[in-house]
Amino acid sequence: MSAPAPTWGRYTELRPDALSAIRDAAPVAYLPWGALEWHGPHLPLGLDGLVAETVAERVAQLVGGVILPTTWWPITALPHRDSLSVRSEVVQALWEDIFAELARASWKVIVVLSGHYAQGHDLLLMDAAEKAIARHGILVLGLPPLALVDEEMLDHAALWETAQLLALRPDLVDLDTLGEGPLAPEESAVLGRDPRGAATASLGERALSLAVGRLAKAVEQLLIDGSAAPLQAFYAQRRLHYRPYIERYLGGSPEEGIIAWWNDLNQKRDKINSAE
Repeated sequence: MSAPAPTWGRYTELRPDALSAIRDAAPVAYLPWGALEWHGPHLPLGLDGLVAETVAERVAQLVGGVILPTTWWPITALPHRDSLSVRSEVVQALWEDIFAELARASWKVIVVLSGHYAQGHDLLLMDAAEKAIARHGILVLGLPPLALVDEEMLDHAALWETAQLLALRPDLVDLDTLGEGPLAPEESAVLGRDPRGAATASLGERALSLAVGRLAKAVEQLLIDGSAAPLQAFYAQRRLHYRPYIERYLGGSPEEGIIAWWNDLNQKRDKINSAE
């Protein structure tokens, strides 16, 4: 006889008895985190949240738990007129309150799936997660969906983000708007491998499947072990990846850092073009 399917649901759709049953079976709360951020002319501004929602649902279906409503307000979205960001201290306070409330409500594992992973946003999420672990005794895993697969896949509007959305919402992707010439970041938002001729729905689905599989195993292990040590080691490793950015751009606020980084990126591109 096969085992029963894990119990899961959406917080907004559950009556108290169903919510309690889910918490007893799998005390995991998933928080998809998106952004309203410019992803070039070929992708929608809500890409980050669309991917995070899908991954959260697929992991919950495998492991169990409850899915909280997606939040769309990021720290340090890519500088652009159409990008909407919230001050870092506001989002930090929001994370602190959310984690405190979930701990009070007896959820043991919190998974923040952040489809938005600008450097400052990602670093402050890790800080907030570790503070919650220390203060409330809960296990908070905050990360981009593909972080457990390969950090190099965390691009922006490039091969991997485009492929994932082709798998989920091909109606929202228009690669023709990128034209045929070289891609400049300030015009295309593409930071990573060129998606033209390479990004496909099947590639995106493989990436999503890998992310879901790795995340499901990580969440299951947290439920079994109940230890914060793997989370602390994971965050330490990811901070090493960001060390050059931290040393060069985070002397001031995250908001100042993203602007300085973006300006440097575009200046380097301009120098390359002038040399050619």
